[in-house]
Amino acid sequence: MLELERSVPPLTGSIAASKLHHWLRAWYQGPVPEAVDLDVVRQMLPATPFGAGVREIRPPVPFDDAAFEGMLARDPTDPAVWGIAYNGSVSPERQRFTIAHELGHFVLHRDRQSRFGCDKESVYSGHETIRQIEREADDFAANLLMPGDLLRRWTANRRIDLHVLSAIAQGFQVSFEALCIRFIKYTGERAILVYWDNGYAKYEWRSRSAVKTRARIRRTDDPQEPLPGTLAADASVVQAWEGVEMSAAIWCPEEAPYMKLREFKHSYGAKDRVLTLLLLESAEPRGWDRGWSEDL
Repeated sequence: MLELERSVPPLTGSIAASKLHHWLRAWYQGPVPEAVDLDVVRQMLPATPFGAGVREIRPPVPFDDAAFEGMLARDPTDPAVWGIAYNGSVSPERQRFTIAHELGHFVLHRDRQSRFGCDKESVYSGHETIRQIEREADDFAANLLMPGDLLRRWTANRRIDLHVLSAIAQGFQVSFEALCIRFIKYTGERAILVYWDNGYAKYEWRSRSAVKTRARIRRTDDPQEPLPGTLAADASVVQAWEGVEMSAAIWCPEEAPYMKLREFKHSYGAKDRVLTLLLLESAEPRGWDRGWSEDL
């Protein structure tokens, strides 16, 4: 019996979201809508094993505060009731992700504490334990709102550009940025996503295939600035949704001179925030170097 208990995998965001999709299919008695109805999830959760001991999750309420993203809290007068608040001044897509994130705390973490206050910097600058649970709640939200099986189906055997990814984001009713990050995690292509804020790299995501083949952008400064000769560095290019082909070595110094990539660019309204997507030609993993496995 003890051995069986030890073999049960820990509950992760992706596993929890997958179980919820299974229950949602039973709820709808068929396919789940592409844009998951979070109000249905909220109402359903107390009746599932994830909601043991909870009678109600109240409808989310907006709260306008620039430093505030969301909150999950137990009612101090009734431990069987929980509530969610979210930043009402952000886009509807961001509100959806925040509510899904708070539902992730409910499913994964509510046995640890009775209140979760989430702000924009917790996942980057908070205590390690806080960063970890924030990442887990984000993982739950991403898997709930953008199921991997649907994403794979919609991107398989297609020439990817930002028009395609934008259409998928609209179908899921999530932000373009969130969808691009999700794409990087699921694509079989060698892909790199970089988010620039006021001319400096805020984050970089690499696909599994990019990691295995050691594809990484050239490092010049800390903080990193866009590289000369790239669309990211060209202020006259605001949008490049179809992509521009160039030598992969311009971005990635370890790529052979004959390798190509397509660089895509999306500038947000104020033009001080830019999203760069790089899609590289296929390459074999470097069999002599097993160090890539440590990066995953």
